[in-house]
Amino acid sequence: MPLTAIDVRTALLVIDLQEGTVGLPTVHPAGEVVDRSAGLVAVFRSHELPVVLINVAGGAPGRNELPKSTKAPAPNWADLVPQLKAEAGDHLVTKKTWDAFPGTDLHAYLQSQNVTQVVLTGIATSIGVESTARSAYALGYNVTLATDAMTDLDPETHRNAVERVFPKLGETGSTAEIIALVKGSR
Repeated sequence: MPLTAIDVRTALLVIDLQEGTVGLPTVHPAGEVVDRSAGLVAVFRSHELPVVLINVAGGAPGRNELPKSTKAPAPNWADLVPQLKAEAGDHLVTKKTWDAFPGTDLHAYLQSQNVTQVVLTGIATSIGVESTARSAYALGYNVTLATDAMTDLDPETHRNAVERVFPKLGETGSTAEIIALVKGSR
């Protein structure tokens, strides 16, 4: 189903495009995800729409069945990739869990900007992007997912998120479709 609209106050949420994630073995080339996300960033800035750059620096403390890594991350692991060209007007969020809402000021910031819709991009589709999209939907935001500006570590989890989960949380589309709507709505 095609995208229907971009709200007057739509924010772009760029999830975990940082030095430590772009080097991981992903389903789609991380460089393409970064380039498409950077293109969205430029368009959102040029239309004076909020840009939120999110990184992850840690993890939730709970137990799970997978072994925790004992390897220390590289010193620049949480640094945003330079292609995003972070600016003073961008809102920066550092999260400690998959989801960018709990324990951060993201929701308060979006409310202060009168945001009614969010567009999400990033790595990994089934982790940070999906978790954040679920919370955005639950909080009442219109959710749009730029499916060609995200990737995952596993092809099946990426496909499941894009084909089964995302259509239940919002609308999906390409970077080009979203850019056309942003430009057409102004």
